[in-house]
Amino acid sequence: MKKAIINIRQAQKTDALLIAKAVAMGIGDEDALRRYCGEDYISLLTEIAQHEESQYSYNNALIAVIDGTPVGAVIGYDGAKLHHLRDNTYNIIYSSLERTPSIPDETEAGEFYLDTVAVMPEYSSMGIGRSMITAICNKAFADGHKNVGLIVDHDNSRAEALYTSIGFTRVGEKEFFGHRMWHMQKKNA
Repeated sequence: MKKAIINIRQAQKTDALLIAKAVAMGIGDEDALRRYCGEDYISLLTEIAQHEESQYSYNNALIAVIDGTPVGAVIGYDGAKLHHLRDNTYNIIYSSLERTPSIPDETEAGEFYLDTVAVMPEYSSMGIGRSMITAICNKAFADGHKNVGLIVDHDNSRAEALYTSIGFTRVGEKEFFGHRMWHMQKKNA
């Protein structure tokens, strides 16, 4: 079988639906998605992704493409901007649902935060996630960031193994949505 050529590009506003699906896959808990974003959470996440200055903005995303088809997204941003980006995200949620969620901080100043990485299920196990993570780390380092951070559930040893193989190491723990998470970072070599 011929190995697929994976191209990574900057997301565009028209990629908002793919980004929304990636965020939903990254959160992975449909009850939490409904609680925070309502029954039609994909539509609300799409609106958030279309905003220029939100946590899940297309401006913060890279898209993986195979044979002209977008197949995955990775989202990351400067941890120092979390509250600004989250405030804009919350404003969009509030305008739709008239309520604002309360979500603990998963990052802080001093790291570029890899928020979400997801590949459409029919394209899994093709190295797309690894390619996207490598691309966003390279972009963060080229932009002058010294560390790229992420969190991974203690129970997700498969994801942790992937991150470790890319150069991430455990630097601490965080509590997020009731789960114990490893805080991992990759340092610019």
